[in-house]
Amino acid sequence: MQDNGTREKSTNIIENLMGYIDTRIDIIRLEIQEKLKATFVNVVHGVLLGFFAFLSLIFLSIFLGLLLNHLLDSSFWGFGIIALFYIVLLVILVVGLDKKMFQGMADKTFDNTIYKTDKREESI
Repeated sequence: MQDNGTREKSTNIIENLMGYIDTRIDIIRLEIQEKLKATFVNVVHGVLLGFFAFLSLIFLSIFLGLLLNHLLDSSFWGFGIIALFYIVLLVILVVGLDKKMFQGMADKTFDNTIYKTDKREESI
């Protein structure tokens, strides 16, 4: 009889363990789904911000070019000055800025984002 009781206990332990594993898998799936949703929202938000910032920059550049054309009483010097400004910025970015600066920004932004403490462990 004791052998039968031991089997029931081990069966219960195995069932509980399998239930625990299934629950942990479900929690991990839900967390991944949450992170994917948050990433999607951030990407869409960033793309929209970038798009409208780009359009604003384009129209501001056109406005400044036309304003300089009016002030210089020319039909092209204003756009030439604006284009020269952007060329100078491009040269500074290509030659002057080191990628290490951007690497440092990326390191600070994404430092230990994967291995931070688990939310489930904090709530226990």
